[in-house]
Amino acid sequence: MTKTGLAKLESDGWEIVDTSGFLHLVGPLWQRNVDGAYEYALHTEDKHHNRRGLVQGGVIMTFADRACGMTARFVSGKPHLATVQLDVHFVEVGKIGETLIARPRVVRTTKSLIFITTEVTAGERVIAMASGVFKILKSA
Repeated sequence: MTKTGLAKLESDGWEIVDTSGFLHLVGPLWQRNVDGAYEYALHTEDKHHNRRGLVQGGVIMTFADRACGMTARFVSGKPHLATVQLDVHFVEVGKIGETLIARPRVVRTTKSLIFITTEVTAGERVIAMASGVFKILKSA
């Protein structure tokens, strides 16, 4: 990411999410709280490209899964959840250098499951639509 892009995200109130493992390789991931709801961002770089030079679909799926999962953790107040199901529909290509944004919305919560949807956008364009089901796990 260029210093200009980093400065723009920071000036717009975004903060880097602490990640490890696979997600550390994908990121950095960013988050901010807007009126009590979290939004997530991923600035795409060359490492995110597929053979056509566009954003790899798996990157978009990973980003949607993480954004929805973090929202499920936030609304449940529980530290351990697992993705039970994730459906993703690719609507348009993502271009390297664009910042992807996800604004997850909780559809329903039960005692053990949370249903969430999100659109992944780049500017005004919808790149993907995703819906997920997240299971609240018992604490160790």
